[in-house]
Amino acid sequence: MSHNTFGHLFRITTWGESHGAAIGCVVDGCPPGLAIDAQAIQAFLDKRKPGQSRFTTQRREPDEVEILSGVFTNDAGVLVSTGAPISLMIRNLDQRSKDYGAIASAYRPGHADYTYDAKYGIRDYRGGGRSSARETAARVAAGAIARLIIPGMTVRGALVQLGPHKIDRSRWDWAQVNENPLFCPDPGAVEPWMAYLDGIRKAGSSCGAVVEVVADGVPAGLGAPLYGKLDADLASAMMSINAVKAVEIGDGMAVAALTGEENADEMRSGPEGKPVFLANHAGGILGGISSGQPMVCRFAVKPTSSILTPRRTIDKTGAETDIVTKGRHDPCVGIRAVPVGEAMMAIVLADHVLRHRGQCGS
Repeated sequence: MSHNTFGHLFRITTWGESHGAAIGCVVDGCPPGLAIDAQAIQAFLDKRKPGQSRFTTQRREPDEVEILSGVFTNDAGVLVSTGAPISLMIRNLDQRSKDYGAIASAYRPGHADYTYDAKYGIRDYRGGGRSSARETAARVAAGAIARLIIPGMTVRGALVQLGPHKIDRSRWDWAQVNENPLFCPDPGAVEPWMAYLDGIRKAGSSCGAVVEVVADGVPAGLGAPLYGKLDADLASAMMSINAVKAVEIGDGMAVAALTGEENADEMRSGPEGKPVFLANHAGGILGGISSGQPMVCRFAVKPTSSILTPRRTIDKTGAETDIVTKGRHDPCVGIRAVPVGEAMMAIVLADHVLRHRGQCGS
């Protein structure tokens, strides 16, 4: 299976399967001398790990990261990157492969079962193998390292829609995001969302979601036209996340309903000759290059394909059958996609910072 690497100068290669011994990643291109804090990496992994509430899969994985290479304790006693590849490993400790015996020969509708079989002639039906969202834990670990490359930058994500229910943006409060199990920035939406998701979960069904990720402190000038556009790489990164079916930058699809006057992000002179933008319809990217404004990206996550409701399908022989997927599954995979989206944005920005230095020298 090829194409397990993402990035150009800052490159991540993930490995492992849902029910294998471990998953992990190799981070290549990390500059030397960066302080690598295993506890800081763990903090991001803890946001994503399963079993933290009734709204996520009850698979119990501690997701403890092990740093295997690419670091050294310097003379000051600080663990720092050496410039060599950094290898990170997360052991799988709570597999229940027997839960998937009933689907060993049948394809789950909406899942990658059939396409993996069509491409490779073999598929790991135990939790989806390589197609499982379990792989995203490795991305979150890599994203923690990527954040170190841009001092002063913050990357934050939130769930802005659960099923058909959207937040009230007038109540947006970043401080609320880590205070509830749904990463919701609207305190008025949390309880209704919980009630809705409880109904979905008890019915054995699932729902989709929309995640919004915002990067503040991004310097102007990142990105390379025409085929290295920052928004193109960002869209590619988000679309690579399991179950993501659509990506928007800035106002996204809504710009089609705007006039030129409404869409223009007008400017006025600011400190040190830098512009002050009066709007941010472009989401911080103009012509594929960062403008210095907050970078805003949203992506839509489809409903979990593994559900208890019987669905019509076929098996490997082509025989028609019905399928029910038992086991432990997220009623909404969009919830745990929030830290994954943050990580992928950080990885894209780290890569573009290094690419910018390579061409422009600063």
